[in-house]
Amino acid sequence: MRVGSIALPGGRAGLSPGPATVYDAGLAQGRGHGVASDSTGMIETDVAVIGAGPVGLFAVFECGMLRMRCVVIDALDALGGQCAALYPEKPIYDIPAHPAIEGAALVARLEAQAAPFAPHYLLGQRVETLVADGDGWRLSTSGGATVRARAVIIAAGAGAFGPNRPPLAGIEGYEASGGVRYLVTRREEFRGKRVVIAGGGDSAVDWALSLKDIAAKVVVVHRRPKFRAAPETAAQLEAAAARGEIELAIPYQLHGLAGADGRLSGVELATLKGETRLVEADHLLAFFGLSMELGPIADWSLGLDKHHIAVTPATLETNLPGVYAIGDIATYPGKLKLILQGFSEAAMAAHAIHPRIFPGEALHFEYSTTKGVPGAA
Repeated sequence: MRVGSIALPGGRAGLSPGPATVYDAGLAQGRGHGVASDSTGMIETDVAVIGAGPVGLFAVFECGMLRMRCVVIDALDALGGQCAALYPEKPIYDIPAHPAIEGAALVARLEAQAAPFAPHYLLGQRVETLVADGDGWRLSTSGGATVRARAVIIAAGAGAFGPNRPPLAGIEGYEASGGVRYLVTRREEFRGKRVVIAGGGDSAVDWALSLKDIAAKVVVVHRRPKFRAAPETAAQLEAAAARGEIELAIPYQLHGLAGADGRLSGVELATLKGETRLVEADHLLAFFGLSMELGPIADWSLGLDKHHIAVTPATLETNLPGVYAIGDIATYPGKLKLILQGFSEAAMAAHAIHPRIFPGEALHFEYSTTKGVPGAA
């Protein structure tokens, strides 16, 4: 759910914005457009949703249940935002009614849930400008599209993000070949491989535990014995190391890369005292966190609070009338950065927007069990 691109080096497929694409779910399912275009090609809609991650997709459903049409814009060339880009095969444990569900599966179900309302997807392009236009807003994208909406929901996660790259000589060539990576999209790619994992946080520990059963060898490099990961998983890592399933290289830091023609053969490690060792490796997974930036959002005169958008908790409206923010990018007292809270915010924002789209019309609250899903098969 990104407004900016995922700035991952090496241009790995599916991670950076691809060619701008337009996908109308209504056409795909034999129904009419969820939007209209005028003679100038401007796309007219009720609500423009910026970000096609889980929270943005659920906002389409909630708006649809209130008869509001949506256009969804995302810089990535596929739906799913961070779930699809960073952990499509990692289980998520705090989605209600799902003891565990992988990121990609969650996205697929949310897409299916939104489909009856024929959302119009503009993928592979980011929103560059947001300008007031009468009683609504006009958005222009990097793909050349112009959208006029009566309301805007920003569900852009943390904005644009990219990895914190280790300063190693010649790393660009290994990034391009996939020898050095900053995320795991397909666990199976590491079967039978020698993997060095650098970092001490949740991502490093989680992937070490996940890959130990399929990789030929897993070595975890950290500069100190204490890990920043959740205590339970850190304990699991230490137990796996005690059983010989994982090797812990402590206290070491990355020092250099070995290989030829972009093919990685080893990772050089060094202690603070300058002692070095070479670990044979086919892949280096460097988990030093992501650098986040809001991108164009920062120029839209929104009320910002430490790279987040401040909103009114009851409505999720920003300081700009008709512009709302939900999910990780929104902040207010007591905010929890959980997908399930983003789902709640999507429902609240949709209900707050309804009077803008249907002024003077009373909104009679109904449960979905009573009215069903309009347009669903």
